[in-house]
Amino acid sequence: MSAAPAADEAALAALRADLESAAFTVDGVADLVGELGAAALRREQALPARRAVEAAVAGRAPRAWDPRATLTRLFLLGGHTPRAALDAALPATGAEGLVRAGLAVAAGQGDDDAVRAAVDLAPYAATDAAGDVRWWLASDLGELARGGAIANDHVLGAGGASLTLGQVTVRERVGRVLDLGTGCGIQALHASRHADTVVGTDISARALAFARFNAGLNLGDADAFDLRLGSMLEPVAGEEFDLVVSNPPFVITPHAGAAGLAMREALGDFEYRDGGRAGDDLVRDLIVAVGSVLAPGGTAQLLGNWEHRRGQEWTERVGSWLDASGLDGWVIQREVLDPAEYAETWIRDGGTTPERDPDAWAGAYGAWLDDFASRDVEAIGFGIVTLRRPGGPEGETVAPRGGVSTGSTSGGVGGVSTGSTSGGVGGVSTGSTSGGVGGVSTGSTSGRVRLRRLEEHTGAVRQPLGPHLAASLAAHEWLATRTDDALVAARLVVAPDVTEERYLTPGMPDPNVVVIRQGDGLGRGVHASTALAALVGACDGELTVGQIIGALAALFEQAGALGATPTALRDELLPAVRGLVRDGFLRPA
Repeated sequence: MSAAPAADEAALAALRADLESAAFTVDGVADLVGELGAAALRREQALPARRAVEAAVAGRAPRAWDPRATLTRLFLLGGHTPRAALDAALPATGAEGLVRAGLAVAAGQGDDDAVRAAVDLAPYAATDAAGDVRWWLASDLGELARGGAIANDHVLGAGGASLTLGQVTVRERVGRVLDLGTGCGIQALHASRHADTVVGTDISARALAFARFNAGLNLGDADAFDLRLGSMLEPVAGEEFDLVVSNPPFVITPHAGAAGLAMREALGDFEYRDGGRAGDDLVRDLIVAVGSVLAPGGTAQLLGNWEHRRGQEWTERVGSWLDASGLDGWVIQREVLDPAEYAETWIRDGGTTPERDPDAWAGAYGAWLDDFASRDVEAIGFGIVTLRRPGGPEGETVAPRGGVSTGSTSGGVGGVSTGSTSGGVGGVSTGSTSGGVGGVSTGSTSGRVRLRRLEEHTGAVRQPLGPHLAASLAAHEWLATRTDDALVAARLVVAPDVTEERYLTPGMPDPNVVVIRQGDGLGRGVHASTALAALVGACDGELTVGQIIGALAALFEQAGALGATPTALRDELLPAVRGLVRDGFLRPA
């Protein structure tokens, strides 16, 4: 594998200006290759984009090529490009500047001599909780540009997992951020916009060199990050951070026994995705240990895989990791694959296909199936883990009444459940509208209410999700400091993204089902009783929760409803109100 790129500050500033002038951006490339070509590129298919690029340069002298076509051909499609075209597209840098920086290799000095990319330099655009970003990321050439399998020490660019983590991260102004397993530095770049200090760690010296280059290219300072070589938390032992983000090498890969030997013979180990641990031990160990480097009130967010083993719910297994961590924990499972799907995904990810190398494909596939079978693994989950170390003096919070439980689908009066639509007057159920599995449990440690939440949401979510997660964490803290009497005295407002759906049988005056739906965040849908729907509708910040409940009790009494006293309605509705505040349907006025 070639060395990582490197250049001085002046050269990087010139390259950045050239890339901007060339409109070599995500939108610029999409405009050039069209919707068809852009979609195909996301699937690692080059032909539609290649045809669009060739059409754009047809009949033109290289110096007259569209700069976007020149750079797309070189970096994204792996095509040999005339030196003259690059000199025109990047006037301050030129082909020679790319070669000096280690970004390209030239066959000669003539205008018509071919230049090929030595690394991938791709435009990047995203929206996180801090706003829109537009950068360029250097990483190793991918399968599309290489035309074959990637190397074992491959440094990955910004893939789907990187985008997900960037969008779900809580973006609060903080002092110190740790990007654990920084790779090319994409999460460190995001963190640099809201942190005083960013520390990045990786086991790959090449990855750290790429991260340094990307900091220089996009931030104008190659030393913007404190980059350290080492495994997991070892380089930062004894330190504290306000935020830890990690897209760790979480891929579950066979390592032990015959399956491990077969895997090494077929594919080898990929540094960027293989943590060298058995099963999902790496994710477990990180969840359990990351609290050692979190400052009080600090947050850790990571992506991970976990095994679904026969005879054990995934929520029980991953929940035990949360318990061992001693932290507040919230796990959102976003995808579930069976062992065969999982094997196919990750064999293909490394650039191996049954057409290119049938023996390697079959060997790796069998090794994965054998490895999973050895632990009775029936499926593999992927999701987002958010952890928070409690801050402030112990015992300052008071446990609320009407706790929310996991596993129940029948829901007592006012309970929160998944799957049931028949709760009592104050009942809340997410039903199938959010794909919920698991739930929320609140435990008290030293007088403080602990967040322990495990759920499944496999449908679409509104990105960036970071603000929603931050608001939910803040809502948990707000609720934990309020007894039911304090909640009754609170004034609440309906979040602006919340709507109400009513389902009626034709000809009937009253709805059979009322759903309160969230437009942002996880897009939850809550099946609400008449009383709960009425309470939500009246939350405009003017009346307290207690005043609204009293008014509803009077209305129900006039209508002849039995047992609809203020006390009864309060007992039924308050747990549901807590759930709606926690999930962002209602907010303190």
